[in-house]
Amino acid sequence: METINALGRRKAAVARIYVNEGAGQITINNRPLDVYFPSSILQYIVKQPLVKLGVEAKYDIKVNLDGGGYKGQAEALRLAIARALVKINPEDKPALKAEGFMTRDAREVERKKPGQPKARKHFQFSKR
Repeated sequence: METINALGRRKAAVARIYVNEGAGQITINNRPLDVYFPSSILQYIVKQPLVKLGVEAKYDIKVNLDGGGYKGQAEALRLAIARALVKINPEDKPALKAEGFMTRDAREVERKKPGQPKARKHFQFSKR
């Protein structure tokens, strides 16, 4: 199997991954998964597509992760892993789609407007 690459995005986070056959190592920015994401909840989010298909120990994944916060980065990585698994085996797509792993969450931060303190909030109106 040659290297499969995929891209995942969430908010401002971008995950570029490279998947090879291996022993289940996930390396993020040259650090192991449990060092980069110390929280077990975030590790669970990242591994969800692998666990769903039962291939946790089948692939080595190298990740370049950039931008956003830790939750956005974890969800961007989950999407990238799901997309790579579908590239490897297209028959897995319905199972991953049913769990919502193939859907790109397109919600982004709304920009701040001039003359306002935030995107939607307005300064208090004073009649006099």
